[in-house]
Amino acid sequence: MAEADDQGPGDRLFTGRWGVHLRGHLLLFERRPGPAIPKPTGNRLLLLAGALELFRITAGRPPLPVPLSIFVAALLGLALLSVRFLASLKLSSIGLRPWRDWSPIEKSYFVQLLILANVVFSAVLWTRLRALLASSSLPEIVATVLVPYLLFGFYQEVVYRGMIQAELVRRWGALAGILVANLLYAFGPLHAGYFYSRPSLAIPMLASIFAIGLFFGALFHRSGNLWIVAVIHGIGNAYMVGSLGRIA
Repeated sequence: MAEADDQGPGDRLFTGRWGVHLRGHLLLFERRPGPAIPKPTGNRLLLLAGALELFRITAGRPPLPVPLSIFVAALLGLALLSVRFLASLKLSSIGLRPWRDWSPIEKSYFVQLLILANVVFSAVLWTRLRALLASSSLPEIVATVLVPYLLFGFYQEVVYRGMIQAELVRRWGALAGILVANLLYAFGPLHAGYFYSRPSLAIPMLASIFAIGLFFGALFHRSGNLWIVAVIHGIGNAYMVGSLGRIA
């Protein structure tokens, strides 16, 4: 009783019935111990991540032999199969835990982010999205924008957060692991095209990508849940590509 009496209004806010809905916004998740992954397995994860990116770069050069949605789905499938069978890890080891294993905080935060992301992106990009809807049919938008770029955001998180960041954090600790993984994500092959763009575009885009990547890295590290960052990243990709024609 003494502890409860000593709590201030802020403490009670985050431990009361609203706490489960608010704690995620401060990254106050219930920490789960990471899987004990041997060093050879961690080495394989890093090698596989590099191999996946090399395959994406070489096989993804236009013109693609298959529709973009099929190519990206195959790429994501290859990444997941690599983790499961070549690295011999369960997908839950890289944060892809089933819904039944999520904490109430994770579930609430995920639903809130889904709503917020769709509302904010729709409001900010409404003019461009309306033009897209006027020029293309809904099935075409789903097939050429929503599906491929949702899945591509998922692929990026599997490789750069689930495989690279998770292993670097185990080796070097949270600060160095998150920072180095995010440097590879923001300034590596994924976004290398911006280095050939005019500075007025490249500088703000790369700075934004780096900042968003840091948030995703911290969110993944604190929650241990790759579904949250992967789905939100994919939604952001789909909106940005659909309205601006650029992937981030």
